[in-house]
Amino acid sequence: MHSGRDFRIFLTAQTLSALGDAFSFVAIPLLVLRATGSLVQMGAVTALVGASSILTGPFAGYLADRVNRRALLITCDIARCLLYGLIPLVWLFSPQVWLLYAITPLTGAFAMQFQVTYVTVVPGLVEEDQITKANGHLYSAYSVAGVAGPLLAGLVSALVGPAMAIAVDATSFALSAAGLALIKFRPTLPTPPHQTPLKDFLAGAEFLWRHPVLRALTALLSLLIFITYGLTDLIIYYLKHDLGRSDRTVGYVLAAATLGSLLAATTVASARRHLGFAACWIGSWALCGTAIAFLGLSPGVLLVGALAVVQLFATGIAGICSMSLRQEVTPDHLLGRVTASFWTIHNTLGPLGVAALTATASHYGIKTACLTAGTLCTLTALTALKTPIQTPT
Repeated sequence: MHSGRDFRIFLTAQTLSALGDAFSFVAIPLLVLRATGSLVQMGAVTALVGASSILTGPFAGYLADRVNRRALLITCDIARCLLYGLIPLVWLFSPQVWLLYAITPLTGAFAMQFQVTYVTVVPGLVEEDQITKANGHLYSAYSVAGVAGPLLAGLVSALVGPAMAIAVDATSFALSAAGLALIKFRPTLPTPPHQTPLKDFLAGAEFLWRHPVLRALTALLSLLIFITYGLTDLIIYYLKHDLGRSDRTVGYVLAAATLGSLLAATTVASARRHLGFAACWIGSWALCGTAIAFLGLSPGVLLVGALAVVQLFATGIAGICSMSLRQEVTPDHLLGRVTASFWTIHNTLGPLGVAALTATASHYGIKTACLTAGTLCTLTALTALKTPIQTPT
């Protein structure tokens, strides 16, 4: 086990990186909406990020299991710092929406590589029986960043515009890279040197297929991601367009919503220990669907925020349990490839889901889109009762 110092530094670095993600989470959609006024274009930019993540997936595991993981994490942070830094520089002269279509897929690719690599290093920083707790601490840090990020992004966007909020985003990634440079990670076991990225991806997919619970999780999450991937765009559009609220209010609501993630992070270890994996995962996604269904019926900002809290609490519990299970059952030298395959496969339908959800909302209204998505989410979660997911883990 590495020193507590290494994990604390890692936790701080991840908080800073998550702060950057939280800024772009709000500022990019606001920037698109301010420049175009179009929900469909907001969805298109989000879909491009998802598509780039899918294309990066087969290579992400290949690199994470072969390249120095610390160097890889630092490279991803520096790349996102430089890419996001271009946006406010260009916006100083003239808004260029095409730049967002060019940059966001690249940042999505580096984010995917970062996420895959970060998952692989956690088991090397803590003991096996502490993995769920460590992931809870990390998720808690993300939640704190998630509260501060949207709030600050909304305030900065309201004061000086969303482009300058993205400048803060770029700075946070630079600070995260500096923190990661101070950590020593455990070296990985040798990986066959002549495998191609495709063979590596298939090796990860084969492991998922052979493991009954991971196989079922991958299939059901593919459907759940399709259903829910565009939800943030809907919330922002609903607040701005239907309820006529300001950028600052959007920041307040999304910041408050991440309190659900913080609550999930602080309770997940106890919940899994007492209720088991199946109850946590299935119950959380069913609760998420219920919250989404009622979201479009909300007459005011407070109820939108409350339902968003419930939604993020539910997905937080399910996500931490899912990630911890993969880390526990996957050999270290294969963890990068399994993680990349898992995320690539279940994210494949995400871009199509964004397009379908935003198109439904554009043509039939937010109420119909949320009710449909929430119902489908709950029904999909309940089908897990007939799969190996309910096996005690």
